[in-house]
Amino acid sequence: MRQFLLFISILFTGVLFISRLFYLQVYTSNDENLFEDNAIRKVYDYPKRGFVYDRNGRLLVSNQPSYDVMVIPREVREFDIQEFCALLKIDRDTYDKKLNRATNYSPRLPSVFISHLSKEDYAVLQEKMRKFEGFYIQKRSLRSYETSIGANVLGDIGEVNRTNIEKDPYYKMGDLIGKQGIEASYEEVLRGEKGIKFIQKDRFNRNIGPYKEGKFDTIPVQGKDITITIDAKLQAYGELLMQNKRGGIIAIEPSTGEILTMVSAPTYDPNTLVGRERSKNFTKLYNDSIAKPLFDRSLQAQYPPGSPFKVLNALIGLQENVITPRDQFTCRHGYYYGSKKLMGCHAHAPVVNMNKGIYESCNAYFANVYRRIVEKYDKPSKGLNAWSEHLRSFGLGDYLGYDLNVGRPGRIPDGDFYNRWYGENRWASTFNLSNAIGQGEVETTPVQLANMAAAIANRGYFYTPHIIKSIEDESIDSKYTTPNYTTIDKENFEPVIEGMFDVYNKGTAKYIQVNGIEICGKTGTAENFVNVDGKKTQLTDHSIFVAFAPKDNPKIALAVFVENGYWGSRYAGKIASLIIEKYLRGTITRTDLEKWILDHTLENEYKKPYSGEPFKINADSEFYSVSPEELEQLNARLDAINNFESEVKVLN
Repeated sequence: MRQFLLFISILFTGVLFISRLFYLQVYTSNDENLFEDNAIRKVYDYPKRGFVYDRNGRLLVSNQPSYDVMVIPREVREFDIQEFCALLKIDRDTYDKKLNRATNYSPRLPSVFISHLSKEDYAVLQEKMRKFEGFYIQKRSLRSYETSIGANVLGDIGEVNRTNIEKDPYYKMGDLIGKQGIEASYEEVLRGEKGIKFIQKDRFNRNIGPYKEGKFDTIPVQGKDITITIDAKLQAYGELLMQNKRGGIIAIEPSTGEILTMVSAPTYDPNTLVGRERSKNFTKLYNDSIAKPLFDRSLQAQYPPGSPFKVLNALIGLQENVITPRDQFTCRHGYYYGSKKLMGCHAHAPVVNMNKGIYESCNAYFANVYRRIVEKYDKPSKGLNAWSEHLRSFGLGDYLGYDLNVGRPGRIPDGDFYNRWYGENRWASTFNLSNAIGQGEVETTPVQLANMAAAIANRGYFYTPHIIKSIEDESIDSKYTTPNYTTIDKENFEPVIEGMFDVYNKGTAKYIQVNGIEICGKTGTAENFVNVDGKKTQLTDHSIFVAFAPKDNPKIALAVFVENGYWGSRYAGKIASLIIEKYLRGTITRTDLEKWILDHTLENEYKKPYSGEPFKINADSEFYSVSPEELEQLNARLDAINNFESEVKVLN
């Protein structure tokens, strides 16, 4: 019996050892279980992010080496914390907070303790790291923006948060991810794939070499390079023109939908969001609740479109067969309706047809057109639904589907919108007559207006605006190469385009035309109200301009919006003419317009509601010039823009 029990014991022990050996050799060799094995250290090998080039091959974004101090909290042993803090240039309180944060994330997984060491700090620290058990240095790539322009386009990268990690298990605490701009939109393309090395440790927690001779190690896959549609030189020029102003410029190539420039003002140097100062600089930008430099006005700002919207009402009137180009209406300094209400208009000849209505920007003409559109149907809600459907075919009232990660839908009201306000069809076209002139409940973003201009330039279709031109070894999404057609027939565009052409020839933009370039445009002025101390307060009007050029076979369509810019041709129109000439010719002949724009600032306008003093609005005599020192700096930047061919760095 004893011999039998001895045999059973030996057999059981043998099976136990064989099972354990099988577990160690087979089960734990699975790469998924390696992540759970505390005897194996995991070291990530981060790839270089893809480079970013502009449409002309100029390098905009590259990489620079960065060194992070990593910590595995459970492996931290006693050492001279004061010496460690001195080397990292932090205090003891910061040390404790960072270690607690890492411990809360995971006691056994590595996380970033201090990021973005300089080369000098790395060299000093590397020699002494053996003294600080539980800490090690990890090398990775950090972004290097080879330009001071396009912060809203390029974006930035920063550390992932818990939401990022929960959404995508690829990311670990301390990893970097695109936060804004193309860095965010094309994160998966640019980031590449991390590699990993498994390091065997002994019972004293010391590294003894690669686990299984590196059998399960993987090498990093570098991110793919991308080329974007932005013209860096045009972007730099646009940002210069918008210095000391707020608003946006969007320029699109009508034949492709490629975004040529996307300016948001005020802006900032993208390099301020790189390195150890990123958090401090981001906080400063974020807390600027007045200028809002992180708010991309070209994509996110919703404004009343003003008079450029009138050309759409002309197109809808033609499509709905309620007007012809020859139909005339009378304007007596405005349009009277209801109980002697007046929609005012500026002085011009009293009898107006479509052509004159566009180039003179006559409110009375378009009030008549709008009423005819809505009142064509037996119920106002039906009329407004038809009107709204036409507008939405131009990409208004919804997200355009472009490839940047921010935006606003704008607002195009329909019949249901006013039924909720007034009751089922208990209203008429005169209740919302401001829609006729781009005021009232209508709101658009600058990118939507630029896209509208592109659709008109193409005589009835547009390509979804996009920032990506090409991806290394990949094709771009087919939705960016597929035309989107409006509800307006092609033949209806010609009389409207003639009117826009005459805006420059003899209308509201006749003083800002550029010799030799046939530009079609439309000036706009939009009322501007804000809440000051709980009271609705009117400020100086916004300046708006949309245009495309040349008239035939157009190469550029754009929208310019300048907050508090008085009227369309005063600021936005001048900037539009300069952008068009700069893109088509590469040089400027209207240096008088250029000098005027650089010399004038609107900062005084933006200070008015916060001054606590009484102020005037739309005062023709109020022209504020920049200081001689600032003008000298602006002219230096202009010279740099005019002289660079391969360089994109522009002095600030």
